[in-house]
Amino acid sequence: MNHTNEMFLVFDSDSKNESFARTVVAAFVSQLDPTMEEIADIKTAVSEAVTNCIIHGYDNQEGKIEMGCKIHDDIIEIVITDKGVGIEDVEQAMEPLYTSRPELERSGMGFSFMEAFMDKLEVVSEVGEGTTVKMEKAIKH
Repeated sequence: MNHTNEMFLVFDSDSKNESFARTVVAAFVSQLDPTMEEIADIKTAVSEAVTNCIIHGYDNQEGKIEMGCKIHDDIIEIVITDKGVGIEDVEQAMEPLYTSRPELERSGMGFSFMEAFMDKLEVVSEVGEGTTVKMEKAIKH
């Protein structure tokens, strides 16, 4: 039997909500009985995606971030979306150490961390429309 469970959340693009988003995903995925390492990986990836929305998508201005999580069998899929400025060149943005905001001393490793900690990463963006980050991780038993 295929079991699916989903949740959807919308929150303000305020840096205080970054830890809230991490905690919500950690609580949601706990039903799969992940290891502490798997939880840490997922929390790190969510932090990076939400922080990108706040800093890059909305340039620290007001906006909404949408986060959806879906558990299907032993896989968690996380989709994080902003309606911000978008990314002109997704491929370039995903390069390790690339940052569009060097003045903020950002490491440029956000997408690299997401890729390293999750099994799948897909970034879709349109300039002026926003960005969607889709991530998946299989929870091993």
